[in-house]
Parts: sequence; structure tokens; C-alpha cells
Amino acid sequence: MVSPPPNDPSVETRQRRQFLGRLPLPERRFLADALRTETVGGILLLLAAVVALVWANAWPHSYESVLHYTVGPSAPLHLDLSLEAWAKDGLLTVFFFVAGIELKREFVAGELRTPSAALLPVVAAVCGVALPAIVFAVANSGAGGHPAGWAIPTATDIAFALGVLAVVSSHLPSALRAFLLTLAVVDDLIAILIIAIFYSSGIKFWALGLALAGLVLFWFLHRRGVHGWYLFVPLALVVWALMHESGVHATVAGVAMGLILRCHREGDEVQSPGEHIEHLVRPLSAGVAVPVFALFAAGVTISAAALKEVFTQAMPLGIVLGLLVGKTVGIYGGTWLAARFTRAELNPQLKWADLFALSTLAGIGFTVSLLISELAFPGNATLADRAKAAVLIGSLLCAVVATTLLKLRNRHYRQLCEEEDRDSDGDGIPDVYQQDDPHWSGRPSSAGG
Repeated sequence: MVSPPPNDPSVETRQRRQFLGRLPLPERRFLADALRTETVGGILLLLAAVVALVWANAWPHSYESVLHYTVGPSAPLHLDLSLEAWAKDGLLTVFFFVAGIELKREFVAGELRTPSAALLPVVAAVCGVALPAIVFAVANSGAGGHPAGWAIPTATDIAFALGVLAVVSSHLPSALRAFLLTLAVVDDLIAILIIAIFYSSGIKFWALGLALAGLVLFWFLHRRGVHGWYLFVPLALVVWALMHESGVHATVAGVAMGLILRCHREGDEVQSPGEHIEHLVRPLSAGVAVPVFALFAAGVTISAAALKEVFTQAMPLGIVLGLLVGKTVGIYGGTWLAARFTRAELNPQLKWADLFALSTLAGIGFTVSLLISELAFPGNATLADRAKAAVLIGSLLCAVVATTLLKLRNRHYRQLCEEEDRDSDGDGIPDVYQQDDPHWSGRPSSAGG
């Protein structure tokens, strides 16, 4: 039977209904560049976490003294903060700034730009947040529970997940990596909303008003085409300081500035301003900001008694179950149901078991989970440390289970990756994008690919 031409509506219907299909070439190149940086950052993140654990357990007094060492001016914005607070409120703002740019780009040029493409990763992310929170709430519904920590197991850490993949040398097709990245971007948006709504207190409206005015000025200068880091960096610092003083978590300022940046190209631009700035700042976020935060946040005391508490007390057990069970079942189940409801067809080169393994990998909730552990239990270092220990153990369990599942299919993944990268004529364009098969014409496909 003769194949229909590329513009045939039936072909478009099949393309829209495919899930985890091959990425368009420009999107694949952008993804490769972004994930390369995140993978290096993930390895540094793993190293920082190990150093923090060794330091906190071998030399606890030294670790605590560095953690609580105070620097910064006290007036007028009360910025005499401990190094721990600077890492949590300052360095993580860089991380959330990049997350804001990623969100903006996904909405205007990425997988979230159309409702049909966005549906599956959005449903997966929402279910991957809701079910861990429910699992935690159930575990902490009785006497001795601590329901304030419900948001701790809801986050996905893309850098940590990619670091695990790099350490275990696991291949993963670009469609699965793209779905993981898009899922993490939506997850970050939900985490930002949770932090802004549930973990802001004692709002000072004069400071919040000035911070919003600074954001308006930031937007105006950017839209007018004004350039120069010497203008925007000082303005960003002022906005951050005002947001910190307002009582709204300071990282929200970073997200807001990231969302303001223009991420679509105009005229003959090779890169939009948002893409250019993300390219510059992402290495700082992945290679410095997040690992240093991990160094100051992951140092918890590990002992037989502490490990026993993780599996016998409601709060830490709820976190472990939320990450390992809630995340996996939420993401996998939500995606499967959404695909069934929309009649999306899975890429025939992949299996639903691959998505299950990816869902388990998404249970690694390191950076934002550690941040929320501190925000959920302010002034109670014991509970915060117990929650952090649970985050570390839950993330480790997810990493081990996901690695085992992915390794079972690693040979198949390697073959897919080799096919994706093969360039027989050396023209810089993989062969699969030059085939006559209209199914692989390089046009955007559905969610995750």
C-alpha cells in the first residue's frame, strides 16, 4: 500500500498520538546541551552529598560551626545570615532562576507549548506530586505524625537523576530523557507554588511591593532591549533582598526573573535572550550553586539508631514511601491513564516497563526535598535532620531500584542511542532525520517527544 504524503491529516493524527517518539532535531540538540551540563552537575551533587555526610559524621562540631557562621549586613534588610541560610536562600535562587527560564522556554518553544503535547507530562507531574503527598499524609495521620512535612517527598531532582545515570553508565534514549526533563520542569513549577503559598509567613507588604516594583522594572528594561549585566545583576540582587525581607521565600524572586526573560527568537536571532542567559548561568547553577547547597544541607548524622528511626517513625517513613512508592506509582499511573484516555500510542521501540523505570528514577527528590525539609520544620533541627535522612535514604532506594530496572534494558537502549547518533555521511545530521519515512520527518511529536 502506498504511504500517505507527509501533509496527509492521517499522518498528523498518528504523530500527535504517539508518546515518547523521536524528538525533532533542534529540540534534540538543545536537550543534549542542557543535559550535558546537568549530568556534570549531578556528579558534583553526588560528591557534595558524600562529602557532607562524611564531614558531618566524622567532624560534627566543625561542620556545625561552618554551617552557622554568620556573614552579611544586618541593616536595613537583615542580611546577616548563616552560611547555611545563604546557601538555602541565596544559591538556590540561581537554581530557581534557571528553572524559571526552563519553564518559560517549555511554554513558548518546548513540549508544553501545545495542550496535546503538554497533557501527558503535566498529568504525570501532577500525579507524581499528589500521590507522594497522600502517602505521607496517610502515614502521618495517626498519633505522633507530623503532617507539616507533606510536601517533602513531592519533588524530582533532575540533576541527581542524571548524575546516577552517568555513574552507572546507563544509556537512555533522548525521548525518555526529554520526558524526564519536561516532567522535572513541571515538577519545579509545582514546587515553586508550594514554597510560595505554604512556606511563606509574616508577609511585609512594603518589602513585597518594592520587590514587585523591581520585577516590573526588570521586565521593562528587558522588553526595551536594554543590555548590560551591570544593570541587571544589581537590580536582581535588590529584588532578591527585598523578597527575602518580605517573608516570601527568596527563591521566588529567581523564578520570577527567569519567567520574565524572552525565550522566543525574533528576526535573525540565533538564540533568544532567555536561551543565551540560561546557557551562561546553567553551569553556575549545576556546577556551583546546587552542589554547595547540598554540602550545607545533606550533612546529617548517620547511625544505627537514626536509620532505625527512618523506618519506624511515621514522618521519615512517610517520606521514604512517598519517594519510592508515591512518586513511582503516581508518575507511571498518571501517564498510563492519560495515554489511555487520549489514545496515545507508545513508541513501538519502547515498552511501558521503560516508563516504570523512569518513574522510579524520578523518585530521586534531593535538592528541593532538602530545602522543604528545613522549611517544614522551622526551629526544630531534630525533625529537619530526620526528614533529611529520610530524603537521602528514599532517594538512594529510588536510585538503586531504577538502576537495576534500567540496566535490564541497557543493551536495547544502547542500540537506540547508536541509531539516533549514526551519521554515515558526516554532515552533522543523524541519518534517522534524513530518511524518507514520513513517520520520522523530524516534525514535533506528542508529549515527551
